[in-house]
Amino acid sequence: MTADPIGGVWTYALELARALESHGIQIALASMGARVTREQYQQVLARKNVRLFESTYRLEWMDDPWDDVDRAGDWLLQIAERTRADLIHLNDYSHAVLPWSAPVLVAAHSCVLSWWRAVKNEEAPGKYDEYRARVAAGLTAADLLVAPSIAMRDTLVANYNRRADCIVIRNARDSRAFSCGEKSSVVFSCGRVWDEAKNLRLLDKIAPHIAWSIAVAGDCHHPNGSTIALHNICCIGQIPQRELVQQLSRAAIFVLPARYEPFGLSALEAGLSGCALVLGDIPSLREIWHGSAIFVPPDHTSGFINALNGLIENPRRREDFGRRARARAIAFSTHKMANEYVGAYTACLRVESDAPAARLPLVFEEVAA
Repeated sequence: MTADPIGGVWTYALELARALESHGIQIALASMGARVTREQYQQVLARKNVRLFESTYRLEWMDDPWDDVDRAGDWLLQIAERTRADLIHLNDYSHAVLPWSAPVLVAAHSCVLSWWRAVKNEEAPGKYDEYRARVAAGLTAADLLVAPSIAMRDTLVANYNRRADCIVIRNARDSRAFSCGEKSSVVFSCGRVWDEAKNLRLLDKIAPHIAWSIAVAGDCHHPNGSTIALHNICCIGQIPQRELVQQLSRAAIFVLPARYEPFGLSALEAGLSGCALVLGDIPSLREIWHGSAIFVPPDHTSGFINALNGLIENPRRREDFGRRARARAIAFSTHKMANEYVGAYTACLRVESDAPAARLPLVFEEVAA
């Protein structure tokens, strides 16, 4: 399984690995993109079924990555041969075209073209033509595609005209790792501050107009070396998972004005912590949180001001939305996610052995609203 330690894919991969442990599945986790942090290394050590292979090869969405992507391909093939992998689970696209000796599942967590359309409101420029071609080739080469939401699945069809048969398996987090503490008068958010898709700089803009203080946890330093400065909110930077859990437990409101979020693990963690959710009004977040959150168009500053202050001024409504969010979040169980991935893996292996395979549903059974 490939992963990177930069964003939510790492959390997804380790959570899935934990859930797959009871199924007897052993994972060779190949990390690319940046060095694994000490905390992330400790997370790997906690998983009895994970063996880490670490590298810093540049990822396909980074600037000028292709020499590294190709070298990473050779490295990945060596790992697969060394570990005698029965199945390849890629959390990237380009490497699906490699001459693997095992079936390949590609999990589509995001892509540059859909990011660009959502964030810039235009088609990605010509410099991404090679990215476009390599992703399209990877989608074609994969034995099975998985997306975490219908919205993400639909972007693959729209941007690459490929594989409408992609199945949808929702992401999940272990509800036991999160708790609803005594809520304090704070609005909280988290994510990569440098990522325009998260749109967290909007919070800096509206903070002077919000009755409570706003705190944001996340990395302000872009992988390209630039830094985002925030002036009106409390930016607490990157924090350990245990501290993030504590922050979410105390926060009465969680806000994510995302322009692009194919699933939204941070919102899921906030929901499990009983936070009232105020989210960007985009298809994926609507799909995941319908009836359980307040939605505002991502760049509608007065809309976010009104939504946040409205919850602050109405404790009963705020608590009601916190209960709704937790009920919805709990329905995304890690047990269900693991079972669905085991079904997907089994289908891949059956196809490889030329045995009849039951057709997987395009979307696994919806969680209850």
